[in-house]
Amino acid sequence: MGEGSLPSTSSKVRVNLQNDPIIQKYGSKKVCLTRCLLTKEEMKTFHFPLQGCPDCANFVPTKCNGSITDNSPLFGLDCEMCVTSKGRELTRISLVAEGGSCVMDELVKPDNKILDYLTSFSGITKKILNPVTTRLKDVQRQLKSLLPPDAVLVGHSLDLDLRALKMIHPYVIDTSLLYVREQGRRFKLKFLAKAILGKDIQCPNRLGHDATEDARTTLELARYFLKYGPRKIAELNLEALASHQELLATGQELRNTAEVVQQPNTSVLECLDLMGQKLLFLTREPETSELSSARNCETVKCLSNKEVLEQARVEIPLFPFSIVQFSFEPFSPSLTEEMNKRMRIKWTEMSTVYAGPFSKNCNLRALKRLFKSFGPIRSMTLVLETHQPHLCIQYEVLEAAQLAIESLDGVLVEGACIKVQRPVTELTLDCNTLVNELEQDSENRGTIYLSGVSETFKEHLLQQSNLFLGLEAVILPKDLKSGKQKRYCFLKFKNFGSAQRALDILKGKDWKLKGRHALTPRHLHAWLRGLPPESRRPPGIRVIPPPSEQQALQALKVDHPKIAAWRWGRKIGKLYHSLGPGTLCLILLPGTKSTHGSFSGLGLMGIKDEEESNTPNMCL
Repeated sequence: MGEGSLPSTSSKVRVNLQNDPIIQKYGSKKVCLTRCLLTKEEMKTFHFPLQGCPDCANFVPTKCNGSITDNSPLFGLDCEMCVTSKGRELTRISLVAEGGSCVMDELVKPDNKILDYLTSFSGITKKILNPVTTRLKDVQRQLKSLLPPDAVLVGHSLDLDLRALKMIHPYVIDTSLLYVREQGRRFKLKFLAKAILGKDIQCPNRLGHDATEDARTTLELARYFLKYGPRKIAELNLEALASHQELLATGQELRNTAEVVQQPNTSVLECLDLMGQKLLFLTREPETSELSSARNCETVKCLSNKEVLEQARVEIPLFPFSIVQFSFEPFSPSLTEEMNKRMRIKWTEMSTVYAGPFSKNCNLRALKRLFKSFGPIRSMTLVLETHQPHLCIQYEVLEAAQLAIESLDGVLVEGACIKVQRPVTELTLDCNTLVNELEQDSENRGTIYLSGVSETFKEHLLQQSNLFLGLEAVILPKDLKSGKQKRYCFLKFKNFGSAQRALDILKGKDWKLKGRHALTPRHLHAWLRGLPPESRRPPGIRVIPPPSEQQALQALKVDHPKIAAWRWGRKIGKLYHSLGPGTLCLILLPGTKSTHGSFSGLGLMGIKDEEESNTPNMCL
């Protein structure tokens, strides 16, 4: 078998189809066209342009607002881009109708100065684009006139194409999301074309990609999915085929870079030097550092953070590895102390729930047992300032509080239909969003939280290990004073599917445990254990005095440190959005130490999904 070929499906071991992410999302039966469309929520999650989004204010809607049926027409779309002084801009658009006929194939001249034609991807050169007079507004107008009201656009990482077009379209099928892959990764279009359709596209001996060919391929992939259904695709075992291909590619890379591999302590600079590449270092620091003096480091010194950001958006696409260094004034000691306390208080409030109303003669002992069944309680207080009694329960872990809310809100308890909710304060206004983000975090995706475990739980779990395939770790917290095992635990599995199956079993009639997917990674629990006593809030109602006039005016100032930090968080987030596909991005926020309080350093890491389009999301 040649290195470029894929192993035949007949040579695979038998696959457990129920574990396949395509089966888990769509089921095993054939699906209709409307089931393949991305929902509005999915479009929001995957950063499709949507009406009402602040970053889409100048985008043009396609005006396709007809009723979608299983007979609605499909159109394959693919775009090519270049790098200009304002970022990525459109240079070519191809639109293919069902049957494979190309109904639109236009070269487009960007409105801004071109810095990089990205010829190796797009095939576009200066010579090709020089005589072109078509502009973005022209193709927007043409696309609006071509598409019928119920048109469905099909593409691979279609969000990038629509952003390049600066257009909004409500009905989309994205083949990079349709052919679901494990752990949120995506199959490349070239791989799917070979594995599903048996065709070779984006051949290395050809200059750039053929946008029409790519658009036609996405259309064929969508039609294949609709014709044969999820089960047929799951039987192909795409994950194994892709892993095989990646191993071959890795082996080739290792042979090409044997000198680098033989030196495990080689620095990034040395690796780049051996590959004949340069590193980009953007900074506003006036002093010359060891990094900036390296011979293969391209150092760009800027006068301000704003200039660093502007240069980053232009220069990063031109280098394989970049370091962008911003320099900010440190927070004042008083603000550091305030933020330290507020961060810790936020976790305490998110782990606190109010429940009620209860009758005045309710059984408090039974209620305590009930709420304790969701996890360890730090404190439970009867709130009597209300017309009927309520309970304030502060849990040790966030998962317990969330489980109590999900299990008891709106449920009849002690003869009364109760409401279970977090306290509403300025620190918990966004807690639902934060909980959703934590649940989707890669460190939590394969981990589950369980309450009510006994001292013999681990022993029983290992005795029935055949039920819990993919189990990687059992985390059994202990009381720091007594050394006794607590009645909750975390189980870490290889993937989300294994974790979900284990959760279903452990919540069933044989185990009778309570649980959900984890929300807090292990290092956060260690951090929370260091919570100082002064930042623990007394339960009950807290009256917040109105701020003084001077404090209120200071908080509204544009240059207030908290507002400045928020604004720069947004700007750096936009820089991440502009990065190329497959880019590893690591943001390092150094910690601080002072007599007034300390912050631990923080690292944020994200990898842009493997996308086939030419343009490239981390929120700070």
